[in-house]
Amino acid sequence: MSKQSFLKGTLILIIAGFFTKLLGFINRMVMARILGPEGVGLYMMAIPTMLLLLTLTQMGLPVAIAKLVAEAEARNESFRIKKILVVSLGITGVLSIVFTVSLLLLAPIIATTLLTDTRAIYPLYAIIPIVPIIALSSVLRGYFQGLQNMKPTAYGQVIEQIVRITLVAVLSLAFLPLGIEYAAAGAMLSAICGELASLLYMVYLFKAKKPFRFRKQFFSSMKGEKKTFSDLLTIALPTTGSRLIGTTALFFEPIVVAQSLALAGTATIIATQQYGLLVGYVVPLLTLPTFITYSLSVSLLPNLSEAVAQQKHMLVHHRLEQAIRISLLSGGICVVILYVFASELMTIMYHAPEAASLLKIMAPFALFLYLQGPLQAALQALNYAKVSMMNSLIGAIIKTSAIFALASNPSFGIMGAALAIVVGFVLVTLLHFASIAKTTGFFFHIIPIIKLTLLIVATGLLANLLNDTLFLTLSYTVRAILNIGLTTTFYLLGMFSLQLITKAELQLFTRKR
Repeated sequence: MSKQSFLKGTLILIIAGFFTKLLGFINRMVMARILGPEGVGLYMMAIPTMLLLLTLTQMGLPVAIAKLVAEAEARNESFRIKKILVVSLGITGVLSIVFTVSLLLLAPIIATTLLTDTRAIYPLYAIIPIVPIIALSSVLRGYFQGLQNMKPTAYGQVIEQIVRITLVAVLSLAFLPLGIEYAAAGAMLSAICGELASLLYMVYLFKAKKPFRFRKQFFSSMKGEKKTFSDLLTIALPTTGSRLIGTTALFFEPIVVAQSLALAGTATIIATQQYGLLVGYVVPLLTLPTFITYSLSVSLLPNLSEAVAQQKHMLVHHRLEQAIRISLLSGGICVVILYVFASELMTIMYHAPEAASLLKIMAPFALFLYLQGPLQAALQALNYAKVSMMNSLIGAIIKTSAIFALASNPSFGIMGAALAIVVGFVLVTLLHFASIAKTTGFFFHIIPIIKLTLLIVATGLLANLLNDTLFLTLSYTVRAILNIGLTTTFYLLGMFSLQLITKAELQLFTRKR
């Protein structure tokens, strides 16, 4: 099975992630036009519950599988890889049954009591089929990533989005005559169909490429595998703890926001609309560069695990430096565009210029968010998953507390929730970086940071100037696109001029291992 280098594997995931994000934004624009802020708010209220269930079902196994498979592959132990997969499927199979039944029983309570909007029950019910689908696909993703073959993950992402965007308008409009809550459930069903298509693709690829007979002696492979079970849980449980903290905080986020806005005197329908603007419109734009940092995280984990196993400490530091630098570079231009062109983006994409103020206040702090993924992956690869979990716990507690304190204040309202979210970004990222510096002695050279800071400031000033002076006679959309294009071109030229990424590194993206 083909294996890619760190940078080439990252590039494959970045390209796929770009198309996935692009299709995802088209999907969100379609949803926004059909459902409006209220419908998007109902849809987004169900998303945290889905993420919480998926985190519990996967139980951190993709990370554990990737790490153990990478180590077994290095030792050419295909029999060990089969045992890892069999035990993992057993765990996720049992968990998916438990949590599917749990959601079926608890959905009315979650919608009525916690989310304060009974209509949320319909998108919650629509989530149910996704649990077993994700349970199986997460095992296969971990397997392919452990082999450092990023193509199945990349292609699966693109397939998922193509199917979702093909069906979202069809299903939403089909259910819309029944009510906005049914249309939101239809949008959720389109996501489930996309995940199913992605899973079928990976199953096909696994059956065609696997180096061993998988179904032969499947159940007997589980016998006496306490060590494999223990090895998986040793990595998976802290990873799950870290993700569970994040998804639990995300689960309570709409609840805390809804209750806080109610205390501030905001009506339920208005609160749902405001929450839809924040997490349905602003946050997806804010998280745009995370397809790059996610790609870095996925490639970094098995690569660092292999380097640690071989005691190549210099390579560990080199990979960390590369991941952080690429994250900052990709995030820098996005921060500038999101801040300077906030009104244009919100108007063109969602017809919601009222959300621009939320985007402007959050954009400068998003750079910390873009570093979180690679730093967390590094901690997991270095066997410090427990440290990552504690950092996430501290950040989640402070963020949730800040949401309640600020959003319940009539002077802040939904703006208070936005401020609290960026507090979480900054705190967790700083804790992750401090943990890596303390445990590995890693430090980032100051010269690239100074260069990058100057480039971001210069690009921001230029973007403001362009937006105020150029293409004023053209249409609103065309003017915005041209100014964003010129801003991006200036940033890329500055990036190469300041040697923040070298030609040698660009060549490594396409060089075979």
